[in-house]
Amino acid sequence: MTRTESRLPAILVVEDDKGIQELLRFTLVCAGYEPLCADSTEQAEALVRGRLPDIALIDWMLPGQSGLVLTRNLRRERRTRKLPIIMLTARGEEADRVAGLEGGADDYIVKPFSPKELVARVQALLRRCAPEFARGTLVVGPLELDTVAYEARVEGQRISLTPTEFRLLRFLMGNPGRVYSRQQLLDHVWGDHVYIEDRTVDIHIRRLRLALGPVAEHLVATVRGAGYKLSAPPGVPQSVA
Repeated sequence: MTRTESRLPAILVVEDDKGIQELLRFTLVCAGYEPLCADSTEQAEALVRGRLPDIALIDWMLPGQSGLVLTRNLRRERRTRKLPIIMLTARGEEADRVAGLEGGADDYIVKPFSPKELVARVQALLRRCAPEFARGTLVVGPLELDTVAYEARVEGQRISLTPTEFRLLRFLMGNPGRVYSRQQLLDHVWGDHVYIEDRTVDIHIRRLRLALGPVAEHLVATVRGAGYKLSAPPGVPQSVA
């Protein structure tokens, strides 16, 4: 499975300075992310209506409504309430940091910043808020998923997965024990801008179980009336290496 076959994390970049925006775009592309760039709060909200990003980088000082207003707007909407947000700004005073964090930002980066610091902050926030995008090896019981080499193993034996099956397993392994409805899985794995039937999830869960073999009976559970979850028996390791 090649890198391009798995959905890259989409990052909303809201920055009106074209030079900084291009630097952010280039840095994120090189780090393996898909940037969605906007110059203003209005453009950002239009982008989000079309596609829900996995994380947002928002400049405080924007033309018209500020980045702080955008952050508060995103926090008020049910669809974007849990979107991880990093505030970018030249305002480094303690009072400004507090205002940004109290306004809904998860992290705060003061300009100027290094590309390495930016990528490290993005990766750290994704590990905390969206562990399915963690870089490394996800381990849940007998399952191992190498998110760098895009390889999956069951009890040490490599198995073959389609790109969609890989994304589905990656999401479930990144969130073990949590129950997700069909619609939630469609939003997180296929993207909330894609309109397909809920039945599609059932079909891919069935195919995933076939690919995993006998262990799937104990790991990939159907929660009647609620959805699906992936869990390991008590005492069995669940980690990101």
